[in-house]
Amino acid sequence: MVTVTRDRPGVQRVTVAVAAAGVCSFALLYAPQPLLPQLAAEFGLDPGRASLAVSVGTGALAVAVLPIAVLSELVGRRPVIVASVLASAVLGLLLPLAPSFEVLLVLRALQGVAIAGFPGVASAYLVERLGRAGVAAAVGAMIAGNTVGGMTGRLASGFTTGPLGWHGALAVVGALSLLCALLTVVTLPRSPRPKREQGTFTPAKREQRSPAPTGAGRGRLRSVVGGVVVAVRTPVLLAQYGVALLAMGSFVALYNAAGFRLTGDPLNLSPAVASLVFLAYAMGAVSSVTAGRLVARFGRRRSQLVALAVTALGGALTLPDSLPLVVAGFIVLTAGFFATHAVANGWAAAEAPAHARGQSSGLYTLAYYLGSSVGGTAGSVIYGHAGWGWLIAAVTTWLALAALSCCSPLRRAARFRRG
Repeated sequence: MVTVTRDRPGVQRVTVAVAAAGVCSFALLYAPQPLLPQLAAEFGLDPGRASLAVSVGTGALAVAVLPIAVLSELVGRRPVIVASVLASAVLGLLLPLAPSFEVLLVLRALQGVAIAGFPGVASAYLVERLGRAGVAAAVGAMIAGNTVGGMTGRLASGFTTGPLGWHGALAVVGALSLLCALLTVVTLPRSPRPKREQGTFTPAKREQRSPAPTGAGRGRLRSVVGGVVVAVRTPVLLAQYGVALLAMGSFVALYNAAGFRLTGDPLNLSPAVASLVFLAYAMGAVSSVTAGRLVARFGRRRSQLVALAVTALGGALTLPDSLPLVVAGFIVLTAGFFATHAVANGWAAAEAPAHARGQSSGLYTLAYYLGSSVGGTAGSVIYGHAGWGWLIAAVTTWLALAALSCCSPLRRAARFRRG
């Protein structure tokens, strides 16, 4: 049974809950990134192996997100979200206690699986609680929470590693995330319970109803499998998976190479100053919320195309060897990317049929983190071999393909109506 929440206090509770869950999840996911040099020194690692502290977590998230989304169809969205934030926060508090790098990686893999329960399920939960008309603004708030979480995790661990070491830095992020997880548990509305019919508990009716769970279970499983098929065959959903993959790949490719660009000739910033580029994520929090209002006013397709264009424009601004333009470019491309993500995520959630919402949400998140992994690596290779200009050219091409992906389902629908 699904109850759509329309009263303002109820909507605010849902919005606060998913924003807090986003801060919790993404602060934990990205907290080790600024600590890689300290981890390398502590455990005698080269930079490539030290980076596994980040990639193992995101890789585990990508692998786990679809199975957990399917699980949410069976046990409900709220239990999965609550278990996700609590388990990931507890694992975050265990990370500083890891006696070896191998144990740290095991904990990071488990944490990635735990974190997958939130991004893989949250959009479907929002549609079911708020309805299609109210989902855009809430998804924007959720992504704003994700953005603030990613930025907070990086900055909190980066600024505290000096006085506290990497153990203390991870403990600080873990404690902050646990507070956010508890806020989510308190504010996230419970799923309504179906009403019982009169006489449900009489012996005769119990006997008549006893075979139902087995048949219902088989039917539910068929529905879940059917939902996966629908989620991979619906053109508008496939288009949003494509947008997520290409836009996230472009975004991560630029940020992966940003440190080299800012610390190398001719800008020559110190690593500490260069790391402040992550403050541009604050603009992502603003733009992801604004995207919901743009969708309400101009529609999803126009809003998404404008957001993709803004992302490409931001990349182009970083081409000159001028620090003010490079900084402005990162701010603009970050705003554009998070607006694109907010529109695409909300679009996929709103268009997914009821029996395929969890599967669609899981596939969207899978595409998103696959783009992060593949696009980020490909972009680093392009930058290393050809330089920043060719990286911008590649990213612009990927964003253009994302725009075509956005438009292609509408062309098919138009041809179908004419035929």
